[in-house]
Amino acid sequence: MSKLKIGLLFGGRSGEHEVSINSARAIAKALQSDNNQNKYEVFPIYIEKNGVWQATDIAQHVLDSAQPLSSDTATPQQLWQFPPQVTEIDVWFPILHGPNGEDGTLQGLLELMQCPYVGSGVLGSAVGMDKIAMKTAFAAVGLPQVNYMAITRAQIYSNPCVFPKLCDEIEQNLSYPCFVKPANLGSSVGISKARTRQELEKALDHAASYDRRIIVEAGVIAREIECAVLGNDNPKASVVGEITFNSDFYDYETKYTDGCSQMCIPAAIPSHISTQIQEMAIKAFTAVDAAGIGRVDFFYVESTGEVFINEINTLPGFTAFSMYPQMWQASGVSFPELVDQLIQLALERHT
Repeated sequence: MSKLKIGLLFGGRSGEHEVSINSARAIAKALQSDNNQNKYEVFPIYIEKNGVWQATDIAQHVLDSAQPLSSDTATPQQLWQFPPQVTEIDVWFPILHGPNGEDGTLQGLLELMQCPYVGSGVLGSAVGMDKIAMKTAFAAVGLPQVNYMAITRAQIYSNPCVFPKLCDEIEQNLSYPCFVKPANLGSSVGISKARTRQELEKALDHAASYDRRIIVEAGVIAREIECAVLGNDNPKASVVGEITFNSDFYDYETKYTDGCSQMCIPAAIPSHISTQIQEMAIKAFTAVDAAGIGRVDFFYVESTGEVFINEINTLPGFTAFSMYPQMWQASGVSFPELVDQLIQLALERHT
């Protein structure tokens, strides 16, 4: 049998460009190891920060060097031209984190190409990326969440008289501390913790610089627990893991700076809490219509035994040291096996 040609699509126009490159490097290695090398042929395709698609030697160079290209402004002609190799792809493996990668836009393009691809479709990706839509979906199936408010950029900037009243409402409904987040950015980008009115005003302005839709969440003293999900219509949950960190909260710098955070897999929590989290993870995965891959994050309030769902990530970090593959490793699925299963799930979903 001829090998399946896997279009490893990475890079992209989000702030997580470098993370995507590292994920792609790990996946490429897994596709060339064990039994995978007899089943798959890797076609790396790199999207520059300016949106231009590159293949063959250029894409391979970025994979090998782990360094992005220094991109200039692209012309419309460059943006509209895909490498000829795209016509040879049997299955796409997109590993673009953040906007224009896991928010449904890329998935819509791959749907138009009528080719199988790893991960959620347009709906699951879009809902999983938008924190407000995500929380609405979670609420519809009865998943417990911390209190939150959804607001818009217009509420912050349209009328100077409205802004103080908005802050008053946030203080009354959520109190301090609270967390202010752009609705449509991943990996803790643009998130701030507010403890005072001054910090709240600054946080709202900061989040609004990234997105027109913003979410403000009540702070909670809790442990951060995560669970990996794998599958399509009958998804399975991994053992659960815990993230601990030395900073005030799990922001972008903490997440991607060596030594600032630690993983504990399996998490040292009661077995009935682990089971509850696994069940909630599958329920969340189904609620947003995710497919293939997903990591679901929770708050575990140890003092009361409460578990609150935080969010789902439909295209989580995928290096060999990332939480998602590490949780499956602890569940008995090796990294190369995990990559293989994701491709097979993409084929299953496309038939």
